Formats: sequence, structure tokens, C-alpha cells
Amino acid sequence: MGGEGPTMERLIRDLLKEMGEDPAREGLEKTPTRVAKAWEYLTSGYRQNVHDVLNEALLTEEYDEMVVVKDIDFYSICEHHLLPFFGKCHIAYMPSRKIVGLTKLPRLVEMFARRLQVHERFTTQVSHTLEAVLQPRGVTVVVEALYMCMLMRGVEKQNSKAVTSAMLGAFRENAETRAEFMELIRARGGLLI
Repeated sequence: MGGEGPTMERLIRDLLKEMGEDPAREGLEKTPTRVAKAWEYLTSGYRQNVHDVLNEALLTEEYDEMVVVKDIDFYSICEHHLLPFFGKCHIAYMPSRKIVGLTKLPRLVEMFARRLQVHERFTTQVSHTLEAVLQPRGVTVVVEALYMCMLMRGVEKQNSKAVTSAMLGAFRENAETRAEFMELIRARGGLLI
């Protein structure tokens, strides 16, 4: 099969053939290259690591109240059907001398989202990474998402949203802390949000 381009492009060409399409027709002739580039981007999280994402954004600070970043948009690929799922991630942690730059939390979410995922693993990866890196008094992550595999195939339930949470440390042990976080992520309106 020489001259057909890189492996991913050959695989996409073969996939199109298996679907009954002609990959050489005008509308599809560049599709294998476009799809290969799209998949490289959609799985770019495999080529990143936590150290590079957080790149020295850890600071020592005597702040001991809850830090919340909510409504972090993400897009990922379900590993079971290779279809997209997307939604919002809400993160909170209670520092114990270490804080991280606020922009790094969405970047961490993005790194894990840009891999083949299941909802539960995604939630756990974000929470456990923050726990390991920051060593906070507590960390919690709530992820809510819509799955194209539920919307387009199978059960075809248009309003089904999956929600998972991981609560560690103070968030697991203290009902008031949990309730405060849940109230903060439910809050709409206000001055800035």
C-alpha cells in the first residue's frame, strides 16, 4: 500500500471503504488527512503531563479558604464508541500552604479530556492529580456531561446528562464544606458570574 500516506490516513481511507464510500470521490478525497489531524488534536492529552501543564504555577500561600473554579467547558471522546461527550467541570480545593494559578485548573481538565475517556475516570484523574500535587486539606471535582453515544444511538435520550463527583479530604469528611461547594456551583447571576 505504498504511497497512501501515513498510517492514520490509510486507516481512515479503509474505514470509508468499509462504510461503502469511495474515499477518492471529490467530497472525501481530503477527509483522511483532515480526520487524522482532528484525532491528533482530540487525543493531544496523551502527549502532555501534569508537570508541563502546571509548569511551575504552584505557589506557597497562607490562604486556607475554599478555591473554586466552576463551569470549565470540556470536550472529550468516549472510549466505548469513539463518540464525543462534552460538558462542564467544577473544581474546588482547600489549600494547605500550596495554591495553583487559576488558569492551570482548566488546562489540567483539558489535558485529561483530550484522551479517550470514561466519565468516572476523568473525574478521578482530575481530583487525584490535584490532591497529589497540591496536598490540600480537601479537593472536589464534579463533572456533568452529555454523551453523543446516548443522544445519537442506543437509548437516544435527548436530555440525559451524566454527573459524577469525587470528594476527597475535607469535602468527604465535612457535610458543611460539601454543601458550601454545591451551593457555589449552583449559584447563577451575581456581579461576575
